[in-house]
Amino acid sequence: MESGEQVEAYSSAAAQAHLDRLDNAYVAHVVSLGVRSGVALDVGAGPGQIPIKLALRLPDLQVVGVDLSEGMLAKARFAAAAAGVGSRVRFETGDASQLPFSDGAFDLVMCNSLLHHSRDPLATLNEMARVLRPRGALLLKDLRRPSAVAFRIHVAWHGRHYRGLMKRLFADSVRAAYTPEELEGLLARSKIEGGRVFRRGQCHIGIERRSPIAG
Repeated sequence: MESGEQVEAYSSAAAQAHLDRLDNAYVAHVVSLGVRSGVALDVGAGPGQIPIKLALRLPDLQVVGVDLSEGMLAKARFAAAAAGVGSRVRFETGDASQLPFSDGAFDLVMCNSLLHHSRDPLATLNEMARVLRPRGALLLKDLRRPSAVAFRIHVAWHGRHYRGLMKRLFADSVRAAYTPEELEGLLARSKIEGGRVFRRGQCHIGIERRSPIAG
């Protein structure tokens, strides 16, 4: 999402109630994994809703967001300052397949709706594993690709909240996404230890790992 048109379409759509509900559900899932303090990383932070919402929920947590789009990062920095969490949330330019951080730097690593964009999904998973501390938590969520037969109905129903460019972007993302079986295969080949594939309804799948500290 490098073009100004794409950034604006995403940001406008993200302001709608539908995506806000999805973001809130994602943050609640993150919180349930047990990390309450330390440093978190959001890979593919986009315009910053997830890091900002998480920082507001967990005042003892520092959050770093990385993204390749300078347009998204500019919006994210502005939004963090406006929300009053600019001192605890920072945004940096970074490639998911080559993260600019040291091994074991984070207590929590998140990645929402990025994997289907990745040129090298296995490298992305391995980088998330590399920068995660041994007892840290991980949450990756993405769209789920339906069968070819169900594709049109799936996109029409789950994309019913979108219009114009955003609907086309949604359809392209669903087409590029993974099935649960494909994600299981990626997880098995990756360096992520203790993770499991989960499903959320018909539209989303992902990988999660709880912090053992949470019990």
